[in-house]
Amino acid sequence: MLKIYVYGYLNRVQSSRRLEREAQRNIELMWLTERLAPDFKTIADFRKDNGEAIRLVCREFVMLCRKLDLFANAFVAIDGSKFKAVNNRDRNFTKAKMKRRLQQIDESIERYLGQLASADRQESSEDKSQRLEAKIATLKKEMARLKKLEVRMHEAPDQQISLTDPEARSMATSGRGTGMVGYNVQTAVDANQHLIVAHEVTNVGHDRTQLANMAQQAKAAMATDELSVVADRGYFSGEELLACDGAGITTYLPRPQTSGNLAKGQYGKRDFIYRPEEDEYECPAGERLIHRLSRIEKGKTIHRYWSSACGCCAIKSQCTTGKHRRVSRWEHEAVVDAVQTRLDREPERMRARRETVEHPFGTIKSWMGSTHFLTRGLSSVSTEMSLPVLAYNMKRMMNIIGTKPLIEAIRA
Repeated sequence: MLKIYVYGYLNRVQSSRRLEREAQRNIELMWLTERLAPDFKTIADFRKDNGEAIRLVCREFVMLCRKLDLFANAFVAIDGSKFKAVNNRDRNFTKAKMKRRLQQIDESIERYLGQLASADRQESSEDKSQRLEAKIATLKKEMARLKKLEVRMHEAPDQQISLTDPEARSMATSGRGTGMVGYNVQTAVDANQHLIVAHEVTNVGHDRTQLANMAQQAKAAMATDELSVVADRGYFSGEELLACDGAGITTYLPRPQTSGNLAKGQYGKRDFIYRPEEDEYECPAGERLIHRLSRIEKGKTIHRYWSSACGCCAIKSQCTTGKHRRVSRWEHEAVVDAVQTRLDREPERMRARRETVEHPFGTIKSWMGSTHFLTRGLSSVSTEMSLPVLAYNMKRMMNIIGTKPLIEAIRA
């Protein structure tokens, strides 16, 4: 059964019904299965009933790659990509979607009521009045249904509900204004051999909390004491960088520039130089911003710095509109500064990220075609994702060491 699925993904056939047909007529698959031809339900049940075993096979193959010393570089790129779930956008509701849908129904009811009043004044045909009344009744019924769904939606932890696949979530996607309902697939890809070292399927629509988790999974899979990781700015989080630093993982990722001052044409925080020896900042005018106070904000200790010379500064208009220009610093910001310093020293790491992690996602999505996951629920989708990951790694290994050496390594 596993052979059938791996063969299917390598040849862009993942549906159990299509795999059933291929097992009956495809000479290659008939040879691979020794002329066994299971029906579609047997094929589908194998994936459903052996989820943990399939995921373990995927991890075992990574361990095989490690035994062949293919991860000597200990450098991975991490990225995430959105995959569609078997859940239409119209069957997913967020607070904004629900509000917009209820507003549309209200507007439609008002419009039909106006048409109905006009028909009554003009003494139009009775059939037209009945059609309008039927439409209004249908809309009111739909509104009542949505009101019930709204109660369920507010009870959900993330204020979101999906009707077909309850664990799928609405996610923003780059280049698409509407987004999609699906899952966020995270991968850690070896920069040398381009093998997928670790992967995980989540229903969290952003990447900010995934860096340390994926980096630690990659480090465990590669069985290395030190690991270098590169990711894009979507993964930037002080807490995640601190966790990686504590685990002996060297990170490379750009810091997002989100300061409102830059949008106003004023100096940003990056223009203020921190002097760790004196625990103070130096502003663009050469003045000292000394430590004034510290406070706990959202569980983090934040230090505040400002100067008393702002009032008579010649370039104050380029810095702030307030009485003082205040600079905030997290207690562990030295870790964040070190990450930016490393990236400034080795900017080629970001190019390596693009060349490494984009290809596996492109290949897997090409195999899947313009379709969605075939299973529902986070656990089942994770199992389904393990199959193309296993197929991709097997194909990469065939290209790296050849088919016969790979067969001998598996037998050993």
